[in-house]
Amino acid sequence: MSLFPGAMSCKSKVAPSVDFDHSCSDSVEYLTLNFGPFETVHRWRRLPPCDEFVGARRSKHTVVAYRDAIYVFGGDNGKNMLNDLLRFDVKDCSWCRAFTTGTPPAPRYHHSAVVYGSSMFVFGGYTGDIYSNSNLKNKNDLFEYKFATGQWTEWKVEGRLVARSAHGATVYNDKLWIFAGYDGNARLNDMWTISLQDREQAYWEEIEQSGEIPPSCCNFPVAVCQDKMFVFSGQSGAKITNNLFQFEFKGHIWTRIPTEHLLRGSPPPPQRRYGHTMVAFDRHLYVFGGAADNTLPNELHCYDVDSQTWEVIQASTDSEMPSGRLFHAAAVIHDAMYIFGGTVDNNVRSGEMYRFQFSCYPKCTLHEDYGKLWENRQFCDVEFILGEREEKVLGHIAIVTARCKWLRKKILQARDRQKQSDESGSGSQKDSSGRSSRGPPLLEVSIREADAQPFEVLMQFLYTDKIQYPRRGHVQDVLLIMDVYKLALSFKLSRLEQLCVQYIEASVDLQNVLSVCENANKLQLDQLKEHCLNFVVKESHFNQVIMTKEFEHLSTPLIVEIVRRKQQPPPRVYSDLPVDIGTSLVQDMKAYLEGAGHEFCDIILLLDGHPRPAHKAILAARSSYFEAMFRSFMPEDGQVNISIGEMVPSTQAFESMLRYIYYGDVNMPPEDSLYLFAAPYYYGFSNNRLQAYCKQNLEMNVTVENVLQILEAADKTQALDMKKHCLHIIVHQFTKVSKLPNLRSLSQPLLLDIIDSLASHISDKQCTEMSSDI
Repeated sequence: MSLFPGAMSCKSKVAPSVDFDHSCSDSVEYLTLNFGPFETVHRWRRLPPCDEFVGARRSKHTVVAYRDAIYVFGGDNGKNMLNDLLRFDVKDCSWCRAFTTGTPPAPRYHHSAVVYGSSMFVFGGYTGDIYSNSNLKNKNDLFEYKFATGQWTEWKVEGRLVARSAHGATVYNDKLWIFAGYDGNARLNDMWTISLQDREQAYWEEIEQSGEIPPSCCNFPVAVCQDKMFVFSGQSGAKITNNLFQFEFKGHIWTRIPTEHLLRGSPPPPQRRYGHTMVAFDRHLYVFGGAADNTLPNELHCYDVDSQTWEVIQASTDSEMPSGRLFHAAAVIHDAMYIFGGTVDNNVRSGEMYRFQFSCYPKCTLHEDYGKLWENRQFCDVEFILGEREEKVLGHIAIVTARCKWLRKKILQARDRQKQSDESGSGSQKDSSGRSSRGPPLLEVSIREADAQPFEVLMQFLYTDKIQYPRRGHVQDVLLIMDVYKLALSFKLSRLEQLCVQYIEASVDLQNVLSVCENANKLQLDQLKEHCLNFVVKESHFNQVIMTKEFEHLSTPLIVEIVRRKQQPPPRVYSDLPVDIGTSLVQDMKAYLEGAGHEFCDIILLLDGHPRPAHKAILAARSSYFEAMFRSFMPEDGQVNISIGEMVPSTQAFESMLRYIYYGDVNMPPEDSLYLFAAPYYYGFSNNRLQAYCKQNLEMNVTVENVLQILEAADKTQALDMKKHCLHIIVHQFTKVSKLPNLRSLSQPLLLDIIDSLASHISDKQCTEMSSDI
């Protein structure tokens, strides 16, 4: 679809995922739409299973991806260990035995396999005769399989790496990295690495790890994303958890990724499990299957590395879902995940292959954009005067009034006072630096019950829906969040209340529990005080807490309360009442656009002469076009004409664009997508997420029912490829299209285009018939 003159072409089957550079105009001048057939996003598809004469059904095997093929090695079929190598061609959807020469690894399972260069490397695993239960042992051997020649070669390597199975393995920076596993007697959590560049110089080297190292574990997956290795759950005995850990290759530092910031009611992490798979694609990790507390779930969980949030992927309605399984294997080719084999119900081995179509849209930058507005403090129009010290914090009326009804009321009261002051002639005008200005003055709002530091944390939440996670064990950080919690209660911010409670409860430990308890008592935060008291009187905590110096200095009433709580714990009270988690940034900004923010509008957008009130701060936060306009040459009459290049969008398309700007919504009719296809470049959005959705919306959703609306939009935007595509559909489905009421309202030139296309189609058809007669 030609949008601008130029010569650059960009094609994608699902959706482009590459961010763009506004300074590089050549890269955005010409984009082409592709018209079907397409694979539906988030669709599971069952592919031909592996026939028994090619290879056995299996589990505990490995799969790797090389070019357009999946290679399956080893595993067990329920009776014997295997060492055959199978190949599945993803284009032809066909199975065969891979060509091999040389001596392959001994039959094994719970080994690892990775790809480096044009070779597959197989390490370790469990070998022997499982049928007779003899010669069973773990291995620490390393084999290379060259895809080009089919040659198997064993690497004879120096080093004292412990033999193991059910470990994690990956390739990074030309090295093979091995983590944890099972040595036959105990689970491990050591790490080793070996260079794969030169077989003659290779040796095993143990890595000295630091940070929050995962517990000893086995039967877990690893995946590399954004230069970090991730480990999720696995078998670790009594210590089994659903924690996600990340390992930084450069510093050899482990970090447990906290989940305490996830609100109750938002998607939690997957259950603890083992025998599952995890693969990386774009900025996401995808976890499937495994055994989770004696069940075999088949949900696909997705972790966003950027936002540190989990979600369960909703499969498309036409999906062929795989059943739950464990000890299967997964690999990624292009924009799809392939899952093969595993153990399904009743300990049955599977020979099934499934394909899952990823989506690869650029991330939503809504929270980041509003967060930058808060950090930069540009276009501030309100000044909060806080506490007895009258400290000042700047903000934006549009964001604050959208998110907090209590502050909205305060702002309205201050605005009324300012209006009365202006009418009496005593008002003064200052800019955000306190200097006099010809523009509107900063609105001053006094809040005596709030100090600056906790109020700034609260403001950060209003703009981003997040608060910074307190440093573990730092008492001052926890006490600060308690002050924020007190404000959240006063300002009736349920979502912030829940975040604070979860943060504080997760941060309470033996070192800070008494300080937190005393502060909760002082601030009358009964829920937090209750949590601290229960923490103190736990059998494993009590003796350690009462022997501290802090306990000696505790107030007498609190000491009495702790002693009585230990002697006679109160009965537990369970509540079935749902927890109010409040409204999100997205929900609040949606309501604001739909009318809740009308009285705070401070700019008029003119679409073909028709006014649409809006909010400067929101437009500037989301669009570099508006940001530059309001900073440099703000129109004196407060009115801005809206266009996309030389084209004026339809009213419906313009409303779709405002929904994207205010709360990140990308759902729209296909005809709107045509108008907005170029909007990310013209208005300077943070990335091309909107364009990616427009592209897919157009490619996959042109139907007989909406083809006339899209034809009109294509004609207006001079999208010649799309116009041609619409005319093609109209001609071939004219019996149905002719009955559509919209046909009568088309312009005369478009009706003539349809007649012309029909004439050409009939003429071509007649020529074909005449040729066949001759």
